[in-house]
Formats: sequence, structure tokens, C-alpha cells
Amino acid sequence: MQDLLKWTIDTIRADDTMMSWLEERKFEWVPLVKNCIANLMNGATIIVITDSDRNWFSHYISDSVNSPNKNRPLLPIYHIKSIYPHADNIKSKEDLELVKDMLSITFKNDYIFWYIGKSNDPRAKLGLSKDDGFLWIMDDEIANSFSLSSTDDLLDFKLFQLYRIFDKSISAAMYSEVSLE
Repeated sequence: MQDLLKWTIDTIRADDTMMSWLEERKFEWVPLVKNCIANLMNGATIIVITDSDRNWFSHYISDSVNSPNKNRPLLPIYHIKSIYPHADNIKSKEDLELVKDMLSITFKNDYIFWYIGKSNDPRAKLGLSKDDGFLWIMDDEIANSFSLSSTDDLLDFKLFQLYRIFDKSISAAMYSEVSLE
């Protein structure tokens, strides 16, 4: 069984579609992935939320994560709108608390948010409202998050690369190829 950091570096280097930018940021990336996958392996549900500019990416994740060709158990990863279709209407603190209460009841408070987007987007209020989130934040530095630039010409490619290495990391953890210790 390999350490997740070493496995990540080896996987990036062996994959022609990965760019060196991710290897350069491995120390930011690996702890976040390790925490997210540990939560998932311990029974947590992951709720994906994106800002409006990356809504397309949330659909990609939803369509891809439990694809039949993955040959692994199905994962409890859902887009927020499949759970609460009115998520865009969360405006007040009371609205936010009502949604969090519903999620706590539904998932017995064993869920995390995977937020991808700008921290000033209205959807970010929910995505950033719970500790232990898996946060990919645009144009801002937030503790325990992976920062990206929304003006990067390669942003979409980087999102796909991050998702790809994350998905591979999940499979590696499920099949005891890597240690999350």
C-alpha cells in the first residue's frame, strides 16, 4: 500500500494528460483529497455545489462519478439540485439554516460539501457553510481550499484534470492501493 502523496506524484507523472502544474501544487492538493476521501470512506455523503459559471461541471461530475464503466461500488456523491432543486433561492441566513437542517436530517449530519467556484457567488454561502468541505475556490485564498484562477485560459482543462486525479484517488483508496493515514 502506497502513501497517497507518492501515489499522486507517480500517477501525475505516468499520465500524459496531466500537466506539471498539479505536481507543483501537490502539497496543497493531497491533504484536501485525503480528508475528502476519508470522509467518503467513513460513510459521508458528498454534495456538489458550483457557482453559476461552473454549473456545467457539476453535471459532468454527476454523470461521470457513478458511470457503469468505473467497476466500483456506487458512491454517495450528489449535486445539490438533485436533493434541493431550489438551492438558487437560498437568500437569507434562515433559508440557509433550513436547508442545512434538511441535509442534517437526511444524511444524519454525515455529509460534506464539495464547492467549486467563486467565494462571492450566492451558491457559495451553502458550500462554505460547513467545516471539512472539499473546496476548489476561484480568485480567492481560503484556508483548507484549493485555489484556482477564473481567468486562467486552461481552467476548464485543469478542472477536468483535478476531477480525474480525484476520481482515480477514490478508486485507489477503495481498493487499498493507497493509505489515507
